[in-house]
Amino acid sequence: MASEPILSASDLPLAKRGRALDWKSSKLWFDYWALTKPEVNFLIVVTTFAGFYLGCRSAWQNFPFLRSMNAVLGTLLVASGTGTLNQYIERHFDAQMRRTARRPLAAGRLNPTAVLWFGIALAILGSVYLAAAVNLLASLLALGTLLSYLFFYTPLKRKSPVCTLVGAFPGAMPPLIGWVAASGHLSFGAWTLYSVLFLWQFPHFMSIAWMYREDYARAGYLVLPNDERARARLVNWQTLLPLLLLAPVTLVPAWTSKSVTAYSIGVLLLCAAFFYYGARFALRKSNSAARQLLAASIIYLPLLFVLMIILRA
Repeated sequence: MASEPILSASDLPLAKRGRALDWKSSKLWFDYWALTKPEVNFLIVVTTFAGFYLGCRSAWQNFPFLRSMNAVLGTLLVASGTGTLNQYIERHFDAQMRRTARRPLAAGRLNPTAVLWFGIALAILGSVYLAAAVNLLASLLALGTLLSYLFFYTPLKRKSPVCTLVGAFPGAMPPLIGWVAASGHLSFGAWTLYSVLFLWQFPHFMSIAWMYREDYARAGYLVLPNDERARARLVNWQTLLPLLLLAPVTLVPAWTSKSVTAYSIGVLLLCAAFFYYGARFALRKSNSAARQLLAASIIYLPLLFVLMIILRA
């Protein structure tokens, strides 16, 4: 039986060809957008702006909105470049995981060389933008975050569970960048915000690591120990200890808050809810408990920084 003729794009009617090209074009842009990890960038925007606002100490009427937007935009560009380059480096491993197999590069929808240059361009643009529109120290911090994330944390994920500790150092940098962008220097308040984000990452990542432990193992990632007892101990320690430390650390800014009582009550309620889901996960070690802890972590962080901003902690 004769096969159906294969039509090229030029054989299609003009209207249909236009729709096909428009669809491909929009799909391409969506894939490049996905490379930047927008779900992660949302939290980066929140924490960078919070760091800027709390480091500024200007009255709301005199708040430098343009400078704050420059700081957020520059940090966002560097973070997007980091996410893109991370996917370039891990594209072969991402293809082996159900969680990441549909990513544009892992699925083979984008050219690796084009993605590499796209990531480099974003990183350079963001670093230069921060240096020109904000200050050099903010640019250096952002660049240091990118380099430590890509060249220390990323390869270590395949070698040792210590990767979570190592990755938490660059992962906590956004509020520092925001603070430096506002004040031009680092101070005790900046390191307090850094400590909050540093501790927050452990229960957040443990929930992800547990839900996708089989995926990670399939791709050769050693984010959790292979031995079951060692894995349980690591998950418990890296979930519960940081959650216990979060309460006193997040109470430190109460000293400079406009409303010590309101801030302290709000922080303790947030920490109690976060700890509840962390303890529940540590006891049950189930995917459903891990999923609830992940949701709690994503809700907790923006609410905490919003509380700090509103009450000027």
